[in-house]
Amino acid sequence: MLIKTDDFALECVPAPLLLWYRAHKRDLPWRRSGAPYTTWLSEIMLQQTRVEAVKGYFERFVAALPDVYALAACEEDRLMKLWEGLGYYSRARNLQKAARQIVEEYGGVFPSEPKELKRLAGVGDYTAGAIASIAFGKRAPAVDGNVFRVLSRLMKNPTPIDEPKYREYLENRLLAVYPSEGEDSSDFTQSLMELGALVCKPTSPACYACPLKGVCRAEKDGTQTEYPVKKEKPPKREERLFVFLIETPQGICVRKREKGVLKGVYEFPSVIAEVGLTPENALKEWGMSEFTLCAERKYTHIFTHIRWEMLAYHVAVENAPFERYTLAELEEKISLPTAFRQCLTLIKNHD
Repeated sequence: MLIKTDDFALECVPAPLLLWYRAHKRDLPWRRSGAPYTTWLSEIMLQQTRVEAVKGYFERFVAALPDVYALAACEEDRLMKLWEGLGYYSRARNLQKAARQIVEEYGGVFPSEPKELKRLAGVGDYTAGAIASIAFGKRAPAVDGNVFRVLSRLMKNPTPIDEPKYREYLENRLLAVYPSEGEDSSDFTQSLMELGALVCKPTSPACYACPLKGVCRAEKDGTQTEYPVKKEKPPKREERLFVFLIETPQGICVRKREKGVLKGVYEFPSVIAEVGLTPENALKEWGMSEFTLCAERKYTHIFTHIRWEMLAYHVAVENAPFERYTLAELEEKISLPTAFRQCLTLIKNHD
């Protein structure tokens, strides 16, 4: 635990950063209204996901579920279909849980204080601060990856960003220099995020365009890319899977995963490819005795902590103990995570 940069004059940051932000901020769909619902939705979608990837999802989601009441009442399968491809599906479930909390406990009105916001499912310190400051103009810091990077470089602070007390330290330092409540507070939160996204990038930061260039300690001695300090990540755990695209006269089989990664979402039936298990034995364990293995292909999917090596099989059989859908229904109605949806090329190319 390090944290020794209290001598940095952080009060010099808000004024130039606000001027820069108002001149250079991006036109993002969730910024147009500034409403609590769209602010909250965008912050949840942007977790672990790039801005460009989120834009289309956000606009489709809001068109289908324009307010907290619509989200609270949405059927789960429809919700998962709207979220399909964004990954981290627990985010969508927590969105709906929180929407129901807001409807049932707050009469459909978003709470505005961080303490109350943190009572909502899926809302932690960062998201609560972001909603409170961006949507309500509260003096509430929101320290995400971009903000960690900006402040770590400004202060040239070697504290690892996964040090638990570091976030609290940065939040307290920011709170001391936050502008007054209202538009300035909202814009200041977004300006820190925007600077990290557009200028103070992880690699090749555009320091020549930075409004804080004159006070940044890391820029002065050319050590920008050494900050923020991160502990080395452990290697990803690898799992080998057999994935079966089982085609019957009634359609292609899917089921909901009962455990592990992606629990609760649809998949093509799959099993861990343990030593000694063959694809034929796996199919027989599901009660299928007469089938044809038509084609196979390898696929890979990488999660945050796990790497899946998937061997997919196209299987032809008369009957199987799973739900069945046509290709058109799989495209239009069923939410399949990217890890499994990519396997559809096995059938499409084989046909």
